[in-house]
Amino acid sequence: MPPLSDDDAASTELLPGPVRPATATAESFALSVMAGPDEGRRFTVAPGLPSRVLAGTSPACDIPLTDRLVSRRHAAFELAGARLRVTDLGSTNGTFVQGIRVGDAYLQGSELVRIGETVLRVEALGLTQAAELSPAVQFGRLLGASEEMRRLYPLCERLAASSVPVVIEGETGTGKEVLAEALHEQGPRAAGPFVVFDCTAVPPTLVESALFGHERGAFTGANETRRGVFEEAHGGTLLLDEIGDLDLSLQAKLLRAIQRSEVQRVGSSRWIRVDIRVLAATRRDLEREIQAGRFRDDLFFRLAVARIELPPLRKRRGDVTVLAHHFFQQLAGRGAPFPQGFGERLEDYDWPGNVRELYNAVARRVALGEAAPIETTRAGLASPGAPAPASTRGGAEPGTSGDIVEEILALNLPLPRARERIVDHFERRYVQRVLAQHGGNVSNAAAASGIARRYFQILRARRST
Repeated sequence: MPPLSDDDAASTELLPGPVRPATATAESFALSVMAGPDEGRRFTVAPGLPSRVLAGTSPACDIPLTDRLVSRRHAAFELAGARLRVTDLGSTNGTFVQGIRVGDAYLQGSELVRIGETVLRVEALGLTQAAELSPAVQFGRLLGASEEMRRLYPLCERLAASSVPVVIEGETGTGKEVLAEALHEQGPRAAGPFVVFDCTAVPPTLVESALFGHERGAFTGANETRRGVFEEAHGGTLLLDEIGDLDLSLQAKLLRAIQRSEVQRVGSSRWIRVDIRVLAATRRDLEREIQAGRFRDDLFFRLAVARIELPPLRKRRGDVTVLAHHFFQQLAGRGAPFPQGFGERLEDYDWPGNVRELYNAVARRVALGEAAPIETTRAGLASPGAPAPASTRGGAEPGTSGDIVEEILALNLPLPRARERIVDHFERRYVQRVLAQHGGNVSNAAAASGIARRYFQILRARRST
């Protein structure tokens, strides 16, 4: 997800109304184990953190069970107004409510929920004073005014002040890297480097060298000694992005490096001491990866001292409009009027690509005006960027290049290819322009663009070829 620019002090101007702490009461529930190995235990689901209570055999679960027929992360319980929602998390043996297998169900109290050989009785406890929501609408570079995001900010502040490893979970495009950078920038290591290692971007044969470095002559093509990302992050923070994709054979070496706080370059017998904070991000369910034998249990527990689950955009009520206005002002300029009706059409989409997809949709709108299409969730409604009827269509909006659009349309290409060419043209011109405005300084250009430095560098390299 593109981050907030450093000088964005006007984020709250985008909000539909004042943000104030929420202190409303909410229903709370108790889960009592009526049968199974853990009979007699009792757990409470009440307003406040965490947003979801997980039940399973993993020690990291909020409801840890010893039932051998229960999966590591078997089911989730979360408050939903006056009801309790239970969701099966793809367990092996299923989740049953009143004897019926369910994927997702709403409970009111008095129901029996069976997972494995464990039977849980649901009891409604009545109204409880909800924890006060943060009045903040952003944490560092991470923006969001929804209740779902505001529940996370106090936890983020506490974790930023510490040095413990954190696993950041969430779907693709939810802003995991932006949150990791915010944890770094808001913490005591802010003056140190923030280094990102993408576990999906390096060939398996080169991952060890990229992580730990290598000596000259260590392997074919190693013409000089190079430091790995552990050494580059010394004194700062290392984000292991998409840690769930790291090859199993390298996970033991990674665990050893984290435990010992020292690394050994490929081709060297010398150990090098490093002082780093490790953050890990993943779109995968690591508990399921452990069950499948693709991720080491001991590495997971070393990394998951704390965990944050970023909600998908479709569950962040109201944030689509807030983010769309923010991105539009960044890309089109603060004085540019937000297109009439554009926000309503954006709200009608589920955004499977989350905030990153929303940013791209707004960028296309700035570049192409009403010719920029995206899909909508409901059939029969105009898409957020679909052309308006000729009778109501006005002139070209700021940022639209009518000539290039006509040239590409004249090629009669399929829609995906035509759209890709137009976006490529816009991104190339945008990168050239913002770099020229900042004297070729990539860091300043990225900040002014409102996107992460690493993404700007990727965009620059891709558009220069």
